[in-house]
Amino acid sequence: MNDEIVETIDWRGEPIDCRTCRHQDMLAQGKCQLSHACVNDRYARRIDRFFHWNPELSNDYLKHEYFEIRAIAAKRAAVFGLIPLLDDPEETVRWNAARRLPTKHILKLRHDPHREVRIRIVSLLDGADLVPMLRDEDYYVRQVIARKLAPNLLEWLVSDPEPEVRRVVAQRAEKNVLLRMMTDPEPRVRVEVAKRLAPEFLARMRGDEDWRVRYEAACRIETDLLAELAEDEDEMVRETVRARLNGDRT
Repeated sequence: MNDEIVETIDWRGEPIDCRTCRHQDMLAQGKCQLSHACVNDRYARRIDRFFHWNPELSNDYLKHEYFEIRAIAAKRAAVFGLIPLLDDPEETVRWNAARRLPTKHILKLRHDPHREVRIRIVSLLDGADLVPMLRDEDYYVRQVIARKLAPNLLEWLVSDPEPEVRRVVAQRAEKNVLLRMMTDPEPRVRVEVAKRLAPEFLARMRGDEDWRVRYEAACRIETDLLAELAEDEDEMVRETVRARLNGDRT
């Protein structure tokens, strides 16, 4: 079954002519098919299908002029031929090579100029190999790292300048780090801290300036400490206190 795209043109915009293709003998063998599985086509799906049918030809296309061909060939080519592709001008090619290479070869991509490559590289690295990326200029890269790092290593990001990064830290960090984050300048971060702190530590947050933090405290602090929040300026906090006190009496 052919793709929905009817046109059969190459990456230069020229019509594809099977008679001039170096693989024209493969057509009769069913190893390629115009508009469906063709290495000369400009559409990635058709190129990918060609290499799926003929993986042994992948090595021959790692230096092709069209970046889509290089990137797709990298998925199935021999690993020893992928290292040069880490310096390819196209980020898609660099990533497809990196995902199949041992860690020692891809470390330099931690400083890749393209953020999408750096984001994806995080998924391939662990522990100390991620440390050089903790000061990445893109906050989302650091946020992805915060989701990946082991909880006992998250203290490295406690002082990150981006609140969204610190929020992730607060959602995953161990108790000693959470205690340090109780006074974080960003209310959204303190809310995450309050959600995870043990009740005995929440008493210190019941006077927080943000109602959302006080609400979390009201939900879980010891009942003998609820009186201070009974007259809170926020209605949701007061209702939570009343509900808990009434429930304890019944």
